Parts: sequence; C-alpha cells; structure tokens
Amino acid sequence: MTSATHLTHLLTLDSISPEEMENLFTQARLLKLARATASKSAQPLAGRTVALLFEKPSLRTRISFEVAARELGANSLYLSWQEVGLGQREAVKDAARVLGSYVHAIVIRTFSHALVEELAQWSPAPVINGLTDSHHPCQGLTDVFTIEEQLGGAAGKTLAYVGDGNNCAHSLAQAAAKAGMRVRIVTPKGYEPSPDAIASAQRDAALSGGSITLLHDPVEAVAGADAIYTDVWASMGQEHEAEARRAIFAPYQVNEALLSHAAPGVIVLHPLPAHRGEEITDEVIDGPHSRVIVQAENRLHVQKAILRAAVAARRQAALTA
Repeated sequence: MTSATHLTHLLTLDSISPEEMENLFTQARLLKLARATASKSAQPLAGRTVALLFEKPSLRTRISFEVAARELGANSLYLSWQEVGLGQREAVKDAARVLGSYVHAIVIRTFSHALVEELAQWSPAPVINGLTDSHHPCQGLTDVFTIEEQLGGAAGKTLAYVGDGNNCAHSLAQAAAKAGMRVRIVTPKGYEPSPDAIASAQRDAALSGGSITLLHDPVEAVAGADAIYTDVWASMGQEHEAEARRAIFAPYQVNEALLSHAAPGVIVLHPLPAHRGEEITDEVIDGPHSRVIVQAENRLHVQKAILRAAVAARRQAALTA
C-alpha cells in the first residue's frame, strides 16, 4: 500500500503509514465539512456495493458504515452471520472469493482476528476490519482524528488510556504513536495490552517522536494529560468475567477526582457503548470535558474516507490487472 488511495485491506493499523493516516484524515475533514454545510457532495462510489458481515452486534459501526456508503453513492448489504455461516456452512476461502467477486468492499465485525485475515487472503475485494477481539482500526483512526480536531493537533500531546488492555487500546496506541503522541496505558496488573500491539506502536513512536508507556497507577497516568480515554471493563464475549472485573477495575474509574490530575483543558473519550457508573461516571461522560458524542459522529466521516480509499484501490487494481 503506497498511499491512502491504495488501501488494499484494513485489518490492523500496522499496514498504514503516518502519511497515509493523515491523508485519510484530510479526506475525512473535507467530507465532514461538506456534510455540515449541506454542500452537494460527489458520489464517488455510485454503482458500487459494500457488504457488511457482522457476527457481533453493533450500533455505531453498522449505522455509520451504512450511512457512509449511501452518502458516497454506494449500496450496502447487511449480512447476518447465520445467513452466511462463514467457516461453517462453507469454507472461508470459498465464501471470500464469491462474496468478493460480487461486492466492492467487505466490512466484517467478528470475534476471531485470524478469520478476518483468512477472509482478506482470499477476497478480491478489500476487507475492512469493523472490530475483532484483537483490533479495532476504524475506531483507532477515529480517535486520533478526534484528538487532532479537538486539540488542534496530536503530535506532542499526552494521551492516557485507562482500563482494560483490549482491542481499542491496541488500535488507539498504534494510531496515536503514528501521530507522535505520548501515550500512557494504565491497567490493572495482568490486564496489559498485547505485547505485539505495543511493540508495533513503539516502532512507530520511535519514528514519530512519540512514546508508549505502560503503567498501573491511574493518577500517574493521567497527570497533566491532554486526553483521557476509557472503555468497558468487560468486552463482548467476556460477560462471564464482568462481576470479577468490576472489583479489579474499580480504582480505574474515570471520575471527577481522576480528572482533577489532568491538564485543565483535558478532553475525555470513550468508544461507546459505555457502562455508566463503572468505567466512567455520568458527571464525566456528560460533562464539559467529554467529546464522546463528536467522537462517535466522527466514525462516519473517517469511515467514508476509508471506503473511498478501499474502493479506489480495487478499481485501480482492476485497471492494471
């Protein structure tokens, strides 16, 4: 992948350079402005079709991709997991080759990251990871886009991620490292993010002037921070751990007391859905520092840019084949 308009697949943020990320952000800003000003926007994906293949339930990912496709001129097809039976009714590579010949992009939201990699291996259409247990690249891109928008830039800013070292933490760290941020990830012991994801983020941070630090003290992590980010303590598929996790993660709640240690103009982010009163209080998520709703809206604009880039890549590949 040589530019943001040659996005073959988006499985993790390993495959995107800082320049490609900023190119996507530039497009997202233009798309957001056009929508806000009711400008008549071009429909670069007219006549194209985007398939949404979801095993996990979704509000933001499904609706934002459906609206993004429609506003870019494309059709969208929502495919339930039961209908397709990926890897059950038929082999992944058979389904991938067939589906990828019908549509111009596939958005998949599932548990297994290995399944998404296999789908991309065989699909002639670009595959976009709408979330797996390991990575959430569309969310990570949106998070850093929102930080740049709300803080007037991301490079040199301090971002504190508070909570579970999950898929959102992985993609957030990777995107923020590419943007030159100082990232502090604070978790209870035993709940740190994946060493592979952190190693990837650290490689980018070394090139961008950013940094990645793992901590266990939430006050230390948020001290002077420009942005604080949290997520649910038990993700989908971990419901059986929820009660035990509440006790372990209680000291990591993002509340007014924790916010008092951050920079005066700190912004607070959360990918939603939130478990209010657990990882974040009502006072914070509804308070003046919260940017949670604009962050959710920005999924639409960033994913529009991703879809444009992915479909353009397929078109270019077809022309040169």
